[in-house]
Amino acid sequence: MEKVKIHAYKDKDFQTKVSKDPLLLPVNPESFSRTLKLESKEQQGQGNQGSNPDYVLTLPEELSFEFIFDGTEAIEGYAFADPNDKTVKRQLEIFLGTVYNMNGDIHTPYFLHVQWGQLMFPCVLSNLDLNYNMFLANGDPLRIKVNATFKQYISPKERVAKEKKKSPDLTHIRQVKAGDRLDLMTNMIYKDSKYVTQIAKANALTTIRKIKPGKDLVFPPLDKTEQN
Repeated sequence: MEKVKIHAYKDKDFQTKVSKDPLLLPVNPESFSRTLKLESKEQQGQGNQGSNPDYVLTLPEELSFEFIFDGTEAIEGYAFADPNDKTVKRQLEIFLGTVYNMNGDIHTPYFLHVQWGQLMFPCVLSNLDLNYNMFLANGDPLRIKVNATFKQYISPKERVAKEKKKSPDLTHIRQVKAGDRLDLMTNMIYKDSKYVTQIAKANALTTIRKIKPGKDLVFPPLDKTEQN
Protein backbone atom coordinates (compact mmCIF):
# COMPACT_ATOMS: atom_id res chain seq x y z
CA MET A 1 0.00 0.00 0.00
CA GLU A 2 1.25 3.46 -0.88
CA LYS A 3 2.84 5.15 2.10
CA VAL A 4 2.04 8.55 3.54
CA LYS A 5 4.25 11.20 1.98
CA ILE A 6 5.10 14.55 3.56
CA HIS A 7 6.32 17.23 1.16
CA ALA A 8 8.04 20.19 2.86
CA TYR A 9 8.24 23.71 1.39
CA LYS A 10 10.13 26.84 2.35
CA ASP A 11 7.50 29.29 1.11
CA LYS A 12 3.83 30.00 1.78
CA ASP A 13 2.88 29.41 -1.84
CA PHE A 14 4.28 25.85 -1.89
CA GLN A 15 6.71 26.58 -4.70
CA THR A 16 10.17 25.89 -3.20
CA LYS A 17 10.62 22.33 -1.98
CA VAL A 18 13.06 21.53 0.81
CA SER A 19 13.93 18.27 -0.95
CA LYS A 20 12.91 16.77 -4.26
CA ASP A 21 12.00 13.56 -2.43
CA PRO A 22 9.16 13.60 0.11
CA LEU A 23 9.51 12.14 3.59
CA LEU A 24 7.83 8.71 3.69
CA LEU A 25 6.34 7.48 6.94
CA PRO A 26 7.68 3.99 7.72
CA VAL A 27 4.30 2.61 8.78
CA ASN A 28 0.97 3.85 7.49
CA PRO A 29 -1.65 4.89 10.05
CA GLU A 30 -4.56 2.51 10.44
CA SER A 31 -6.92 5.44 9.92
CA PHE A 32 -7.05 9.21 9.87
CA SER A 33 -9.62 11.74 10.99
CA ARG A 34 -10.66 15.12 9.60
CA THR A 35 -12.09 17.84 11.83
CA LEU A 36 -14.21 20.60 10.31
CA LYS A 37 -15.43 23.43 12.52
CA LEU A 38 -17.63 26.50 12.22
CA GLU A 39 -17.42 29.40 14.64
CA SER A 40 -20.67 31.09 15.55
CA LYS A 41 -21.79 33.83 17.88
CA GLU A 42 -24.64 33.04 20.24
CA GLN A 43 -27.30 35.73 20.56
CA GLN A 44 -30.43 35.59 22.70
CA GLY A 45 -33.26 38.03 22.51
CA GLN A 46 -34.65 39.45 25.74
CA GLY A 47 -37.43 37.26 27.09
CA ASN A 48 -36.66 34.42 24.66
CA GLN A 49 -35.54 30.93 25.47
CA GLY A 50 -32.63 29.44 23.58
CA SER A 51 -30.30 31.35 21.29
CA ASN A 52 -29.80 32.10 17.63
CA PRO A 53 -26.24 31.24 16.55
CA ASP A 54 -24.90 33.61 13.90
CA TYR A 55 -22.20 32.32 11.58
CA VAL A 56 -18.83 34.04 12.10
CA LEU A 57 -16.27 32.06 10.11
CA THR A 58 -15.15 28.64 8.93
CA LEU A 59 -12.11 27.46 10.87
CA PRO A 60 -9.23 25.67 9.11
CA GLU A 61 -9.76 21.95 8.70
CA GLU A 62 -7.59 19.61 10.78
CA LEU A 63 -6.15 16.24 9.78
CA SER A 64 -5.08 13.78 12.51
CA PHE A 65 -3.52 10.33 12.44
CA GLU A 66 -1.38 7.98 14.53
CA PHE A 67 1.65 5.94 13.49
CA ILE A 68 4.81 4.49 15.06
CA PHE A 69 8.56 4.78 14.82
CA ASP A 70 10.05 1.35 15.46
CA GLY A 71 13.60 0.21 16.15
CA THR A 72 13.00 -3.49 16.78
CA GLU A 73 13.49 -4.44 13.10
CA ALA A 74 10.56 -6.81 13.57
CA ILE A 75 8.17 -5.08 11.13
CA GLU A 76 8.40 -6.43 7.59
CA GLY A 77 9.12 -3.79 4.95
CA TYR A 78 9.90 -1.14 7.55
CA ALA A 79 12.27 1.53 6.20
CA PHE A 80 12.97 5.18 6.94
CA ALA A 81 14.99 8.07 5.56
CA ASP A 82 18.46 7.22 6.90
CA PRO A 83 19.49 3.65 5.99
CA ASN A 84 22.77 4.08 7.87
CA ASP A 85 21.16 4.92 11.20
CA LYS A 86 17.94 3.04 11.90
CA THR A 87 17.60 4.05 15.54
CA VAL A 88 14.30 5.51 16.69
CA LYS A 89 16.13 8.61 17.89
CA ARG A 90 17.39 9.27 14.35
CA GLN A 91 13.99 8.57 12.81
CA LEU A 92 12.36 11.08 15.15
CA GLU A 93 15.10 13.64 14.49
CA ILE A 94 14.46 13.52 10.73
CA PHE A 95 10.68 13.71 11.21
CA LEU A 96 10.87 16.71 13.57
CA GLY A 97 13.25 18.45 11.19
CA THR A 98 10.62 18.20 8.47
CA VAL A 99 7.40 19.05 10.30
CA TYR A 100 8.25 20.73 13.62
CA ASN A 101 11.60 22.49 13.93
CA MET A 102 11.79 26.17 13.02
CA ASN A 103 13.94 26.84 9.98
CA GLY A 104 16.32 29.74 10.54
CA ASP A 105 16.08 31.01 6.95
CA ILE A 106 12.29 31.45 6.97
CA HIS A 107 11.83 31.85 10.76
CA THR A 108 9.02 29.30 10.85
CA PRO A 109 8.58 25.54 10.50
CA TYR A 110 8.14 24.32 6.93
CA PHE A 111 4.85 24.46 5.06
CA LEU A 112 3.63 20.95 4.27
CA HIS A 113 1.65 18.83 1.88
CA VAL A 114 0.52 15.58 3.50
CA GLN A 115 -0.24 13.06 0.75
CA TRP A 116 -1.83 9.64 1.09
CA GLY A 117 -3.27 8.19 -2.08
CA GLN A 118 -5.73 10.73 -3.47
CA LEU A 119 -5.56 12.87 -0.34
CA MET A 120 -3.39 15.99 -0.68
CA PHE A 121 -3.63 18.23 2.38
CA PRO A 122 -1.82 21.62 2.44
CA CYS A 123 -1.01 22.35 6.06
CA VAL A 124 1.28 23.18 8.94
CA LEU A 125 1.82 21.06 12.02
CA SER A 126 -0.63 21.93 14.77
CA ASN A 127 0.02 19.37 17.51
CA LEU A 128 2.36 16.43 18.13
CA ASP A 129 2.08 13.86 20.94
CA LEU A 130 4.93 11.38 21.41
CA ASN A 131 4.41 8.27 23.52
CA TYR A 132 7.62 6.32 24.29
CA ASN A 133 6.73 2.73 25.21
CA MET A 134 9.69 0.40 24.50
CA PHE A 135 13.30 0.91 25.58
CA LEU A 136 16.78 -0.54 25.27
CA ALA A 137 18.80 -1.34 28.40
CA ASN A 138 20.56 2.03 28.15
CA GLY A 139 17.23 3.87 28.12
CA ASP A 140 17.15 4.65 24.38
CA PRO A 141 13.64 4.29 22.92
CA LEU A 142 12.79 1.30 20.74
CA ARG A 143 9.30 2.41 19.79
CA ILE A 144 7.48 5.75 19.75
CA LYS A 145 3.79 6.14 19.10
CA VAL A 146 3.13 9.42 17.30
CA ASN A 147 -0.19 11.27 17.27
CA ALA A 148 0.05 14.14 14.79
CA THR A 149 -2.47 16.86 13.96
CA PHE A 150 -2.03 19.13 10.95
CA LYS A 151 -3.94 22.35 10.37
CA GLN A 152 -5.00 23.27 6.87
CA TYR A 153 -3.02 26.13 5.34
CA ILE A 154 -4.16 27.87 2.18
CA SER A 155 -1.55 30.06 0.50
CA PRO A 156 -2.36 33.78 0.21
CA LYS A 157 -2.49 33.59 -3.60
CA GLU A 158 -4.86 30.62 -3.55
CA ARG A 159 -7.06 32.24 -0.91
CA VAL A 160 -7.46 35.40 -3.00
CA ALA A 161 -8.20 33.31 -6.09
CA LYS A 162 -10.87 31.31 -4.24
CA GLU A 163 -12.54 34.25 -2.55
CA LYS A 164 -12.47 36.42 -5.68
CA LYS A 165 -13.36 39.30 -3.38
CA LYS A 166 -17.09 38.52 -3.51
CA SER A 167 -18.01 39.89 -0.11
CA PRO A 168 -20.21 43.03 -0.17
CA ASP A 169 -18.17 44.59 2.65
CA LEU A 170 -15.12 44.84 0.39
CA THR A 171 -14.38 47.25 -2.45
CA HIS A 172 -14.89 45.73 -5.89
CA ILE A 173 -13.89 46.96 -9.31
CA ARG A 174 -15.85 45.71 -12.32
CA GLN A 175 -15.33 46.55 -15.98
CA VAL A 176 -18.53 47.30 -17.87
CA LYS A 177 -19.31 44.94 -20.75
CA ALA A 178 -21.75 45.48 -23.59
CA GLY A 179 -25.28 44.94 -22.34
CA ASP A 180 -24.44 45.49 -18.66
CA ARG A 181 -26.89 47.42 -16.52
CA LEU A 182 -25.89 49.27 -13.38
CA ASP A 183 -28.87 48.01 -11.38
CA LEU A 184 -28.09 44.37 -12.25
CA MET A 185 -24.38 44.80 -11.46
CA THR A 186 -25.35 46.36 -8.11
CA ASN A 187 -27.73 43.51 -7.34
CA MET A 188 -25.06 40.91 -8.18
CA ILE A 189 -22.66 42.32 -5.56
CA TYR A 190 -24.99 43.59 -2.84
CA LYS A 191 -27.92 41.20 -3.43
CA ASP A 192 -30.14 44.27 -3.76
CA SER A 193 -30.43 46.75 -6.62
CA LYS A 194 -31.78 49.56 -4.41
CA TYR A 195 -28.22 50.80 -3.81
CA VAL A 196 -27.80 51.73 -7.47
CA THR A 197 -28.00 55.48 -6.70
CA GLN A 198 -25.13 55.23 -4.19
CA ILE A 199 -23.05 53.39 -6.78
CA ALA A 200 -23.78 56.08 -9.36
CA LYS A 201 -22.62 58.72 -6.88
CA ALA A 202 -19.47 56.77 -6.02
CA ASN A 203 -18.56 56.69 -9.71
CA ALA A 204 -19.66 60.28 -10.53
CA LEU A 205 -22.20 59.01 -13.06
CA THR A 206 -24.79 61.46 -14.35
CA THR A 207 -27.21 58.68 -15.27
CA ILE A 208 -27.81 55.10 -14.20
CA ARG A 209 -29.38 54.08 -17.49
CA LYS A 210 -26.41 54.20 -19.83
CA ILE A 211 -22.97 53.03 -18.78
CA LYS A 212 -20.14 52.92 -21.27
CA PRO A 213 -18.59 49.50 -22.06
CA GLY A 214 -14.94 49.31 -21.03
CA LYS A 215 -15.39 51.71 -18.10
CA ASP A 216 -14.19 50.51 -14.67
CA LEU A 217 -16.79 50.95 -11.94
CA VAL A 218 -16.07 50.95 -8.22
CA PHE A 219 -18.46 49.13 -5.87
CA PRO A 220 -17.38 50.17 -2.34
CA PRO A 221 -18.69 49.11 1.08
CA LEU A 222 -22.01 50.88 1.47
CA ASP A 223 -23.67 52.91 4.16
CA LYS A 224 -26.89 50.88 4.47
CA THR A 225 -28.52 53.70 6.47
CA GLU A 226 -28.22 56.20 3.65
CA GLN A 227 -31.47 56.98 1.89
CA ASN A 228 -31.48 56.05 -1.79
